[in-house]
Amino acid sequence: MRILLDTHILLWALVEPEKLPAKARILLEDSTNEVLFSAASIWEITIKAQAERVDFSIFPEEIATAAEKTGFAELRVSAKHAAAVHSLPLHHRDPFDRILVAQAITEPTRLLTVDSALGRYSELVEML
Repeated sequence: MRILLDTHILLWALVEPEKLPAKARILLEDSTNEVLFSAASIWEITIKAQAERVDFSIFPEEIATAAEKTGFAELRVSAKHAAAVHSLPLHHRDPFDRILVAQAITEPTRLLTVDSALGRYSELVEML
């Protein structure tokens, strides 16, 4: 199975694994799964770190490097992904979450999240 991590799941997996829900740990440890992180998540971490948000007080370069060393594959944001945001209903207004949903639908891949608002978009969004 292909799995795309939302930004919080990515951060928890790399920095605070004790915060990961048990289901996420099982999916991430299953070597048959391809685990992806989005370039959009690194951008989100950058923006929120610059805004001095305490929950994003980490260097984005370190997260990207740690994700790759862990074996997660980078999913770049393409024009196709960006255009797919246009067809999404406005269930959620966060642009980072919307691009992650668009990536999940376009690829397709499962999007792991703890954000209940995202579940309304697609059966590909998996709530933890």
